Amino acid sequence: MNDRNPIHWDDTILPFQLDRADIRGRVARLDSCLGDILGQHGYPPEIEALVAEAVLLTALIGQTIKLRWKLSLQIRGDGPARLIATDYFAPKQEGAPARIRGWASFDESRLESGAEPFSLIGKGYFAVLIDQGEGNTPYSGLTPIAGASLADCASAYFAQSEQLPTRFALAIGRSTSPGKGEVWRAGGAMLQHIPKASPLMEGAEPSGPGGLYAPEDVLEQEAAENWRRTGHLLASVEEFELIGPTITPTRMLYRLFHEEAPRIYNPQTLEFGCSCSREKVVTSLSIYSAKDIAHMTTDAGIVTADCQFCGAHYAFDPADLGFEAATPTTAQTDD
Repeated sequence: MNDRNPIHWDDTILPFQLDRADIRGRVARLDSCLGDILGQHGYPPEIEALVAEAVLLTALIGQTIKLRWKLSLQIRGDGPARLIATDYFAPKQEGAPARIRGWASFDESRLESGAEPFSLIGKGYFAVLIDQGEGNTPYSGLTPIAGASLADCASAYFAQSEQLPTRFALAIGRSTSPGKGEVWRAGGAMLQHIPKASPLMEGAEPSGPGGLYAPEDVLEQEAAENWRRTGHLLASVEEFELIGPTITPTRMLYRLFHEEAPRIYNPQTLEFGCSCSREKVVTSLSIYSAKDIAHMTTDAGIVTADCQFCGAHYAFDPADLGFEAATPTTAQTDD
């Protein structure tokens, strides 16, 4: 298998296939882009961990969408962590980097320091949304919050909504590196079996958490055995192998799956990116009347808006907003 300098694997997604088992997968390493996402906010450590896990899952899942599409995850709950939202923007053309962003809303008054991060979500749902571009109906699917992690929620979503057995191994934490100080790093691997059909779904009793289907519920005989075997191999992965940086993804894959005939594909680079713009804010405010806009106007006589993902700040003349706007707004982004 080809190898690269370990540092080149940071902020990269590597697709692969296990030919013997008819299973596909991805390995992702996040470094700078994760730091950029978390660096926009002063989240408590427990919320940072949830956002980091959601961003890593988004990178692993999003790599399969087509050019110019967008995949989003939304995790909503009734606990202190009310909302975690992430977006993966597929490259605009072949060879370009994909972009990713993430954000969380939480009730700080209800946070318990040192609490297990996943417990802060409570009851709610895990949703996947795919925007295929203008003129196409967006896809959305959701399942209840289930299991003991966001990775468990993602596995349950694929088994329940897509009948695609899916398994994750994730590692997230802070590390110290020369010249950078303490930074967040994340690494993960994803396995996904693509069955020819799912005959067991009809009449089958779900065995997964929360009464949902588990991956094993949608597989038969040889496929189920392949799934169990590769799952045991993935479970043997060490945290330092997932996060790196001394063990490259290719070396990790060979160590885990050398008997499964692994095949790797071209890696996808990843960077932090936001799609907010002055024009989009104006569009979102175009549904309001002049009276409504007046209620949004500050004492200084302007209307302001901030992007939750990247922190961009926008300021407008109230006369330029709403469906009763007096003058068009010129395209200009405030720093």
